[in-house]
Amino acid sequence: MALSITSEGTSVAKYLAAKGVTAFVLKYRLAHTGDDATQEFADLFKDRAKFDQVMASEIPLADSDGLAAVTWVRHHAAAYGVSPDRVGIIGFSAGGGITADVAVHYVSEGRPAFVAPIYSGGLNADAPVPADAPPMFIAAATDDNLGLAPQSIVLYQKWAAAGKSVELHMYAKGGHGFGMRKQDLPTDHWIDRFADWLGLQGFLPPPAGAPTAGY
Repeated sequence: MALSITSEGTSVAKYLAAKGVTAFVLKYRLAHTGDDATQEFADLFKDRAKFDQVMASEIPLADSDGLAAVTWVRHHAAAYGVSPDRVGIIGFSAGGGITADVAVHYVSEGRPAFVAPIYSGGLNADAPVPADAPPMFIAAATDDNLGLAPQSIVLYQKWAAAGKSVELHMYAKGGHGFGMRKQDLPTDHWIDRFADWLGLQGFLPPPAGAPTAGY
């Protein structure tokens, strides 16, 4: 219903760019709202049945935007000097749900190299894990005020049970939507753990002076 375009968008992209990663920020389709989408969301979320009814028509549109975005970047990778086989996706909250959907519903030309759903709503419990599922990084807070933390655990368990590479960081405090906000909590540093993970997976440029063969 709204885009947190700075804390969960441009600030993340700038952090990654400083690490040598070419980053794109997706504005996906939203439900139509008035002037205060945040308040409308809070009011609607109190009635989960009505909320789910409204989202039933909106989520497929947003998910298709996520799938199209990865495919578009892969198809245009040469223009940006990147490899199409190194294009991943990270998303937060509703965007994390899109990321999780991309993780299981991609077609071959739109396969993400990695996925990072952050405090997301997770997946339909029946959604199968693809045979060539990409590695996954997950972060969330136990005190998520939307109650979504368990769904991150379920997502982790699905990937692990399928024998796929997955890393989960579940913080005691941080609430929902911590993104790049500073709260003097360990969640302030989740992005550094994500960078560590990207390095471990081979998705960061090597340090200055390190061998570059194969990168």
